[in-house]
Amino acid sequence: MFDQAKISTKVRATVSEFRFTNPHSFVVVNVKEGNGVTRYALECSSVNMMSRAGWKHNTLKAGDTVDITFYPLRNGKPGGMLKTIKVADGRMLSGW
Repeated sequence: MFDQAKISTKVRATVSEFRFTNPHSFVVVNVKEGNGVTRYALECSSVNMMSRAGWKHNTLKAGDTVDITFYPLRNGKPGGMLKTIKVADGRMLSGW
């Protein structure tokens, strides 16, 4: 599903949605690419694991600008598994 042999470079994105749910949380972001915008759904770990890493239900909100790195989907579609995210207050959090 995810190509863990590849990692995206740091990408600037705008948060569209944050789902802090089990069994896996999701961060949905919009990334400007060329003349358009591409929507990426990035899978994260469970609420329990993310809470231990410093996440809260309100860590992200729609409109936040973030820097992300992620493992892309093997099929080439926009999405993947979140590796790291730098949130608005400067904290770097792990997605997995």
